[in-house]
Amino acid sequence: MAVGVKDVAAAAGVSVGTVSNVLNQPEKVAPATVEKVQRVIDELGFVRNDAARQLRAGRSRSVGLIVLDIGNPFFAQVARGAEARAQEAGLSVLMGSSDESTERESRYLDLFREQRVNGVLVTPVDEGRAAYARLAAAGVPVVLLDRDAPDGVLGSVSVDDVEGGHLAAAHLLELGRRALAFVGGPDSLRQVADRLEGARRAVRGFADARLEVVGVPALSVLSGREAGERIAARSREDWPDAIFCANDLVAVGILQAFALTGAVRVPEDIALIGYDDIDFAAAAVVPLTSVRQPAWQMGYTAVDMLLRDPDDVQVERRVRYRPELAVRTSTTG
Repeated sequence: MAVGVKDVAAAAGVSVGTVSNVLNQPEKVAPATVEKVQRVIDELGFVRNDAARQLRAGRSRSVGLIVLDIGNPFFAQVARGAEARAQEAGLSVLMGSSDESTERESRYLDLFREQRVNGVLVTPVDEGRAAYARLAAAGVPVVLLDRDAPDGVLGSVSVDDVEGGHLAAAHLLELGRRALAFVGGPDSLRQVADRLEGARRAVRGFADARLEVVGVPALSVLSGREAGERIAARSREDWPDAIFCANDLVAVGILQAFALTGAVRVPEDIALIGYDDIDFAAAAVVPLTSVRQPAWQMGYTAVDMLLRDPDDVQVERRVRYRPELAVRTSTTG
């Protein structure tokens, strides 16, 4: 027979209401009582009926998180930050990866709404989709993550990617590199478009500089390796003298291609810079210069924003961090 709240209350010598508070609002109960009730819960093997509780409360004890690619260490750090803030609030994080597919993203949005989550964090595949606003209108708070929402309809936590792209290209130009290449894609991703725009702005300030765009189908190591192989296969006079990658995974793939072919030396022949500053960047065979984003802090801040009263005018609904440059051997030797 399943153990219920009444059984826990009787064994702990407290009221059913006290047990309920320990489960849902432990800050209202004396620490010694919380410890006693939790000990009884463990001894009896009590498991709360969370589905029933959700129906009564109208909300679950979770938030939803949808990222573009859970295999990207940048998003793993974002998720850790989100989990840290959620845990402080007694919540859990339900996570899904859209894999840059609007169809997959829609399925997760529907699932999270069915689960009555407290709110949804999403790195959108298409920021113009009305699905986010509809979800917010239905009473489920939505915060765009790693994407800016300047209209104020939705909350957002992002990094200025145009500035980040400018930082990367300006660094290469300051080193005397003039034949730059940008490797990234797909173009539909706002992050890719903004980073490219920032690089173009930097190049415009140098009459003798040029920027080639090398498109890739995904921001992955495999896509980077294939792009690197194509570049290495060119005649030497057609090589760029510097490459700015839309993220670190692409840059790591290019490093791998150059190492496998043995034809291109980094940074002697081609300087290389990535974006995100994931752990792999500093640990690469040639430590990778990268544009750093505060990934953990972004996840933490986004959950914090979800938990704030949206009608409170004192609550910042649009947080935009500035990127930083982490300079390593792949550009400076």
